[in-house]
Order: sequence, then structure tokens, then C-alpha cells
Amino acid sequence: MVMTIGCDQVTKHIATDRLSGSPGRSFLAGTLRLEYAENTGAFLSLGENLPDNLRTILLVGGCGLMLIGLVAFAIRFRVKGGVLVSISLLVAGGMSNLIDRVARGSVVDFLNVGVGGFRTGIFNVADIAIVAGVLLYAWTSRRGLAQVE
Repeated sequence: MVMTIGCDQVTKHIATDRLSGSPGRSFLAGTLRLEYAENTGAFLSLGENLPDNLRTILLVGGCGLMLIGLVAFAIRFRVKGGVLVSISLLVAGGMSNLIDRVARGSVVDFLNVGVGGFRTGIFNVADIAIVAGVLLYAWTSRRGLAQVE
């Protein structure tokens, strides 16, 4: 978990230092693009137009409560295996984005992938951890591999 948060924070620092105020960079024939963005909303800027106080309550308070709930669930039910890994990824990614939101008021995003007009939104390493956690949880649950006491 610490490695995920550290990796995300370091890459956000590098993105801020190298990409902020400059044109984006493109690699692998445009498949990977690096471009700096500050996201005041949630996933794909959802909620960015909410009043500041409401957005803070939802995105800081709500995220904080959700992270506490995930940790409490993992402890209470002594989760193991893939479920523990998935919860760890969710908590690490959520915590790293929460750190940004509390420190800066926004989350630094800088990655964009796609082919031609089919592209993702701009995201960061923490978002990758969150999506990986969700996919791993879905996979372990569907395969009956969830280990919860």
C-alpha cells in the first residue's frame, strides 16, 4: 500500500514539475499521452461544478469514510487473498488521491491512453490502483475465490 501511494505521489510530483504549463507529450504513435490536468471533481471530473463546500464534504468526507469502512471491513472479516489485495489497492489509490485533494484542493492527473478517437479520460497511478482493485475484487468474487471469515 505504501509503495502504491509513494509511486502515485512521486509521479504526480514529476508530472507537476515537467508537464504543468507545457504542451502534452505523445508516445507510441499517440497511444500514450502525458498531459497535466488538475481535477477538482471525482472520476472523469464528476462533481467538479458543485459548490466548493458540498464538493469538499462529498469528495473529502465521503472518500475518507469509505476508506475507513473498507479498512474496518477487512479487519472485521479478516479478509485474505485476492479480496485483501483488492481492498489494499482501493485504499491505497483512494488515500493517495485524498492526500492530493486535502493538500491541493484537486487531484493531479497526467495519463491518457487510446487509439485514434477512442481515448480514456486523463488519470493517474492512484486511479490505476483503484480500477485494478475493483477488477480484482470482481474477478475473485465471480470465481469464488473471495476469502472472508
